[in-house]
Amino acid sequence: MEWVLVPIIIAAILVAFLVVGSVRVVPQARRYIIERFGRYRATLQPGLNFIVPLVDRVNSRLDIREQVFTSPPQPVITEDNLVVNIDTVLYYQITEPRAAVYEVANYLQAIDQLTVTTLRNVIGSMDLERTLTSREEINAQLRTVLDDATGKWGIRVNRVEIKAIDPPPTIKEAMEKQMRAERDKRAAILHAEGERQSKILTAEGTRQQSILEAQGDQQAAILRADGEAKAIDLVFQAVHRNDADPKVLAYKYLEVLPQLAEGDNNTLWVIPGELTKAIQTVTEAFGDRSLAVPRPQNVETAGRPDAEPGEQGEQNDAGEGAPPALTAGAQPAYDVAPSAERVAEMARAAVDDARAEAAAAEREAPGGSVGL
Repeated sequence: MEWVLVPIIIAAILVAFLVVGSVRVVPQARRYIIERFGRYRATLQPGLNFIVPLVDRVNSRLDIREQVFTSPPQPVITEDNLVVNIDTVLYYQITEPRAAVYEVANYLQAIDQLTVTTLRNVIGSMDLERTLTSREEINAQLRTVLDDATGKWGIRVNRVEIKAIDPPPTIKEAMEKQMRAERDKRAAILHAEGERQSKILTAEGTRQQSILEAQGDQQAAILRADGEAKAIDLVFQAVHRNDADPKVLAYKYLEVLPQLAEGDNNTLWVIPGELTKAIQTVTEAFGDRSLAVPRPQNVETAGRPDAEPGEQGEQNDAGEGAPPALTAGAQPAYDVAPSAERVAEMARAAVDDARAEAAAAEREAPGGSVGL
């Protein structure tokens, strides 16, 4: 009885092993490559799958999600014979699991070497400055070449990005100096433009200020001239309306004379007209003719009170009376000129009389005052 149970147990174990060996559960986004006696048979899809135990086997397990592959920095020579290190990042995806397994031995190594060779071909046709500024162009060319080459491998290259481009240290220093010089140049240009605009605006403001000041001075001068003209006209009309006599005019004349000598810088006082003429005008205005100097007469008419005007000496070519001819024992027809003390005394008396009469005239005048 015991010998009968042993084969049954062995058969059950074999059946269980065969059942377990024939079931394959494939996760999502995975593909299993199945070979039967070393030959490709099928590609298992995600889910529950059955194979023949001891006949079929799983050769490869592939992930069909998008993968990222980073290659180490590769030295590349540019067109101007400069060595730069370029680090690339590759984004790829397996589209045909069978081709990825059987068309290429190691698709990652193949992609890496193809990227390096293509990158050297592309960078070799560019100089350093273009290499640093044409990343998009380099990425597009790399993606086109890699996509065409890896299509038969069952791999699609989605993107190729250049992570870093490292020129030699000396080139970096030169580039930094160049960039610093460019920034200094732009700063100097901007500073010069700012100063230029500032000077232009300042000049415009000064010009506008000068124009406004000139216009203001012009208007002020016009207004002052109008005011002075009106004042002179009013004074002239007041003088003629009040009929000022020679005494008031003489008083005002003497009143203005001291104003000519006012000021610290006045070292010379010029009297308008002859002093004797001014004194004669004042004395004639107040009726005192003791200081008047008569015009010369000839000898024949000097002592005649009833002499006619036509009998006086004829005038010479300059308009002045001809001097009389003196004979023995004859006296000149001129009055004796007064002394300086007499002139000053008479002038002070004339001024006092003029002030009194001017005050009286101001009180009797209709306008209340007489101004010159």
